[in-house]
Amino acid sequence: MRSKIVGKFRKLAKSVMNRHYTSAACKYEYNSQVFSRFNERPIEYGFVFRKLGELYPKTVLDVGTGTTALPHLIRNCGFLVTATDNIRDYWQDGMFNRHFHVIDDDITKSTLSKKFDLITCISVLEHIVEADQAVKNMLGLLNEKGHLLLTFPYNEDHYVKNVYELPGSSYGQGNPFITQSYSRSNIEKWLSLNGGKLVDQEYWQFWDGELWTVGNQIIPPRKVSAGEKHQLTCIHIQRD
Repeated sequence: MRSKIVGKFRKLAKSVMNRHYTSAACKYEYNSQVFSRFNERPIEYGFVFRKLGELYPKTVLDVGTGTTALPHLIRNCGFLVTATDNIRDYWQDGMFNRHFHVIDDDITKSTLSKKFDLITCISVLEHIVEADQAVKNMLGLLNEKGHLLLTFPYNEDHYVKNVYELPGSSYGQGNPFITQSYSRSNIEKWLSLNGGKLVDQEYWQFWDGELWTVGNQIIPPRKVSAGEKHQLTCIHIQRD
């Protein structure tokens, strides 16, 4: 009897929450839409879901979720999803994700114990100062032969500590975080130190300048080869 009462109460509470808070939040966000600029998510999310369609992992970890709905979308595909973010250290005013439960975890000092078939880290690694440690820990959280999907600003030949400080950078000045642009040497270092192989890599041109945020934005972005001008990459690494 008690379990039935508790179940009915939970169902009522969920209904009230959805009807009032969630409905109000959705309506507020709808009415508050203001266009600022096009971003890279269509390309990155497209890469993620193509890979999910190829690999069909059972368990997925999303690192650096923030306020996005990505874990919720992945869960809609039937996979078991865990989402994490460094809430206390990275988000100056705190962070709440209304789409999915996000565990407070610093991937450079992760306390997670379970392992996953696939890990996504989308437009996050560039903001992590200790990126080498972050990649090491993500690969360590994979099951044998597991898969890591990363997206970040990229130039084949040159690493840049903070693209917002580059002459001609079109936005980002004054942000409390850096945005790094990685290179081939970074990827090779991650693989050599931690094991694993590079399965796939895409190159995308978003700007007419050489590096991320520099110059005029190119819409829609162009998928190019490594030898052509590009500023963002999507990579698929498989653990040994």
